[in-house]
Amino acid sequence: MIGRWLGAAFVVCFLTGLISHYLQHPPGWLADDLPSRPVWGYRLTQGLHVATGTAAIPLLLAKLWTVYPRLFAWPPLRSIAHALERASVAVLVAAAVFELVTGLLDTIQWYPWPFPFVQVHWAVAWLVTGALLLHVAIKAPQIAAHWRHRSSGTRALPAEDLPDRRALLTGLGLAVGAVTITTAGQSLSPLGRLTLLAPRSPEHDPQGLPINRTAAAAGLTGVTADDWRLTVTGPLAYELSLAELQALPQHEVELPIACVEGWSKSAHWTGVRIRDLLDRAGAPPHAGLRVISMERQGYYRVTEMGSAYAHDPLTLLALRLNGQVLSLDHGFPARIIAPNRPGVLQTKWVARLEVRR
Repeated sequence: MIGRWLGAAFVVCFLTGLISHYLQHPPGWLADDLPSRPVWGYRLTQGLHVATGTAAIPLLLAKLWTVYPRLFAWPPLRSIAHALERASVAVLVAAAVFELVTGLLDTIQWYPWPFPFVQVHWAVAWLVTGALLLHVAIKAPQIAAHWRHRSSGTRALPAEDLPDRRALLTGLGLAVGAVTITTAGQSLSPLGRLTLLAPRSPEHDPQGLPINRTAAAAGLTGVTADDWRLTVTGPLAYELSLAELQALPQHEVELPIACVEGWSKSAHWTGVRIRDLLDRAGAPPHAGLRVISMERQGYYRVTEMGSAYAHDPLTLLALRLNGQVLSLDHGFPARIIAPNRPGVLQTKWVARLEVRR
């Protein structure tokens, strides 16, 4: 039973991880077709990804506790088939532990390793999935036999074992429920007051949103409206000062911002529609966009935006957050906000928009 719960958690993690990865790093053939709706799509899938990954930790610990005597059975290798099975189990256990530990540390943005988290986490996810499928294939005869005996009623636990089994499953269920309830509130607003173990609380910042990357971390501490210009390239390239940008028609939207670490929060944004800026630059109807930040370094200082996002009426170059001018840590003078888009791609401190045909 624990294996089934754990398997379900890993399947959900893998599928939601695929969504997250392809939204953040779409291949060229997919970039312009990524959907910008529903607006809460990434908030749901990434929140589910982190919640199920967190819930999988006590499940994996319990599963290893129930089977660990078999891991040290003697003789260790009885045949070639047995050796292959044990090798597949070793890969499965090592990869599963690696995925859950690194994923948990990513939620608190602590990276005590020399390799890039995103690429390695992505690669090991495929390794876990392959090892899991191989393990199920190897155990298929035993799984089928178990269910045949279960359906015929010929296989039941001894009566003296039932209380221990119930106690284990009850305790495990309570542990999974506890870690889920005390962390899921960072993306599920009704549970917000119960986020005792969540690394982010969406309520703590004065402007109502947590901050992952501060202006100081990005090397931007002296940005002023006087020395800032927005450059928009295209057939009709132009520049705008902040005052000129503020004089353009302003639009208001209610959109969530959802980060890969699992937290999300809806906010009220005000700014200029990206599609209006593209139209002014003479961009073709299905043009995409390259967004460049003022920050000096960072993996996401340059991001790509497909045409579906760029021409969505809800996608803004935002100037205000919850009725206030953006603080420097939130991206002053201007930042991107778009529906159904990972937070790392909601570029802050925007300095340049380049039309991509």
